[in-house]
Amino acid sequence: MKIENYVIGMIGTNCYLVSNEETKECFLVDAADVSQKLVSHIREQGLQLKAILLTHGHFDHIMGIDGLVKEFHVPVYAHQEESVLLNDASVNASAMYGCSCTFPNAVYLHDGQILDLAGITLKVIYTPGHTIGGCCYYWEEGHVLFSGDTLFHASIGRTDLPTGSEGQLVRSIRGKLFELPDETRVCPGHMEETTIGYEKRYNPYV
Repeated sequence: MKIENYVIGMIGTNCYLVSNEETKECFLVDAADVSQKLVSHIREQGLQLKAILLTHGHFDHIMGIDGLVKEFHVPVYAHQEESVLLNDASVNASAMYGCSCTFPNAVYLHDGQILDLAGITLKVIYTPGHTIGGCCYYWEEGHVLFSGDTLFHASIGRTDLPTGSEGQLVRSIRGKLFELPDETRVCPGHMEETTIGYEKRYNPYV
């Protein structure tokens, strides 16, 4: 399996392309923008995009959905509680940036649900706090967590936007993410990668 990070969009969002090098199937975690570099790479490598996974519905993670769905005709997954953000530009913060966007056609997931994509088994971990329906995707076999804006390197997601809660976010991290093995590689929505073990020892916010 191969994980490639494309830093795209208005504020430099990490969008992860995860591909099975044997079957050429792949999926994307978050969709900040329609990056022609990303689209061209998928086509040139003969990859088959199977899905877009959303960690949450803030504008800087969803602005590329419409364009990518038009290009590849794939389902878009999100936690069921995140419908509040995906259907309201004022709640997902796109309206305040003058680029109102919504996406009403997501396929909604629940906590603990298992997804099989591109030969990878992912577990949905519901981690509210940054947003009401924020979630992470855990690939146990590969020791990888796609954490979105829940957990960063030595930091956590902001909680001052609609539906955010600092207390809830800290509980999500301590009660769910810090239960994962220390060696788990954390691929966040912004900034560089980290590990669960490092964050348990050095993150000053939790």
